[in-house]
Amino acid sequence: MRRIAVALVHYPVLDAEGRHVTTAITNLDVHDLSRSCRSYGVESYYLVHPIVAQRQLVDRITDHWRNGSSGKRIPDRVEALSRVRTVPSLEEAMTAHGNGEKPEMWVTAARTLGSSIGYAEARARANAADDARPLVIVFGTGWGLAREVVDAADATIAPIRAAADTGYNHLSVRAACAITLDRLFGEV
Repeated sequence: MRRIAVALVHYPVLDAEGRHVTTAITNLDVHDLSRSCRSYGVESYYLVHPIVAQRQLVDRITDHWRNGSSGKRIPDRVEALSRVRTVPSLEEAMTAHGNGEKPEMWVTAARTLGSSIGYAEARARANAADDARPLVIVFGTGWGLAREVVDAADATIAPIRAAADTGYNHLSVRAACAITLDRLFGEV
């Protein structure tokens, strides 16, 4: 089985005007994405942030759950949060997850970014018995991943959309991650 990781990128991402920005880490993203990752067998969850203080915040949150009173009260959360890794760049996440091998990188987006693979194809590729390459599935914050991240990807997964055009497509990254992992690794 492939070694799977999720990376949540806080830089380089875009703001509403398309400028490169750095977004803040939220407590919900630490907890909720780690729980989704644990539920679907994802090996590591990388929070990518260039600012040391933001990575230290995540380390304090996870330490509180791993070693503090909260972990004693809710042991399932300890297991989920044990998958959390903080890194200053996506390149470092790729290197760490590859463990000497270059991982395949797939990106996600709420908007169409050119050619993409649908979920049926992505599911087949992610679960291919003859492919043992590590895989990192990348999510962006803010208004999405910077173009250079998208251009460096091996594949772009098609946006999650409602069957009926609602004129609105702005899921939280927590919801998008859960839906994506379920479509790729969930029971059919």
